[in-house]
Amino acid sequence: MPNQSGRHFLQIPGPTNVPERVLRAMAKPTIDHRGPEFKALAETCFAGCRRVFKTKNPVIIFASSGTGAWEAGLVNTLSPGDKVLMFETGHFATLWKNMALRLGLEVDFVPGDWRHGVDPDVVEAKLAEDRGHSIKSVNVVHNETSTGCLSRIAEIRKAIDRTGHPALFMVDTISSLGSVDFRHDEWAVDVTVGCSQKGLMLPPGLGFNAVSDKALAVSKKARLPKSYWSWEEQLSSNKTGFFPSSPATNLLYGLRESLSILEEEGLEEVYARHRRHGEATRRALKVWGLENLCLNPAEYSPILTTVLMPGEKGADAYRKEVLEKFNMSLGSGLGLLKDRVFRIGHLGDFNDLTLIGTLGGVEMGFALANIPHRKGGVQAAMDYLTAS
Repeated sequence: MPNQSGRHFLQIPGPTNVPERVLRAMAKPTIDHRGPEFKALAETCFAGCRRVFKTKNPVIIFASSGTGAWEAGLVNTLSPGDKVLMFETGHFATLWKNMALRLGLEVDFVPGDWRHGVDPDVVEAKLAEDRGHSIKSVNVVHNETSTGCLSRIAEIRKAIDRTGHPALFMVDTISSLGSVDFRHDEWAVDVTVGCSQKGLMLPPGLGFNAVSDKALAVSKKARLPKSYWSWEEQLSSNKTGFFPSSPATNLLYGLRESLSILEEEGLEEVYARHRRHGEATRRALKVWGLENLCLNPAEYSPILTTVLMPGEKGADAYRKEVLEKFNMSLGSGLGLLKDRVFRIGHLGDFNDLTLIGTLGGVEMGFALANIPHRKGGVQAAMDYLTAS
């Protein structure tokens, strides 16, 4: 593609746009990762992460993708042949299930239509049936990035508690951390998985495990093989402000800055901003006459909207048109949704004007690609934003 003037609109639901402040923070010389300056950096990051996860317990930081953090959560808590309850909410839930199978776990994978989050009643029924407590972990994706459906973690926790079942509760917050309300301690989550390139507004490269006391106790007996992913190795070094292997120092510089940005705005204000932009996007979608893939309003994602194409085909050609004409990237359909949907990301370093520019590109793209729609979606979003 030839050079296009103006900045690229990266409106996929992650990796997200990295703020200038974070880029500048990362552009520093690497320091001695065994020295006092690094110790201060690491301890600031550990403390800030605990506040974002809303936990008093450790948050372990790996130099990894979110996929690595998935694996760390599994191998530190489970043994070969253990049974895990998982739910087909979309592409990423399916990938996590595939990983569990490859690691030698037995998976009860509850089928889904990719248009809803996890049903708390199904969780309760499954655990109530398991009188022998063969299920060792309930694993849920909080915000399914492939579909734009949010699972109701607080309600799922209550469903688990009603059964009295001792299974661990493991939650993937890869696309929700730092942009959707999440409460590790209050909701009694045992392992929360996260990563750097979504709501934390960093490049890919950091994975997180927030861990409960129960998860730490279980990890002492877990027999799945692990070396790099060992919590014990990490926590032993983290206690003194260091890491057992070479850390991603410059990403930690960026993390310190992104945590400062979130706290300057205020986490509750960040969550409200994302909810507001999600609502504005859905109002535009309604006027256009197109369908939101997510069917349950209680499960609408605040951070992305997945749009079902008329006739359920042609999304990739449409996205190509938008990229070439307007220098804007929209998220593709993944797995079963390939070419059937496109995804509008509205998360991270994002404000009202960014949203209106994004929606303007979407609506102009409809006209250029001859996608059946009604005009005025952008105006509906503007009306909502100016009134709210």
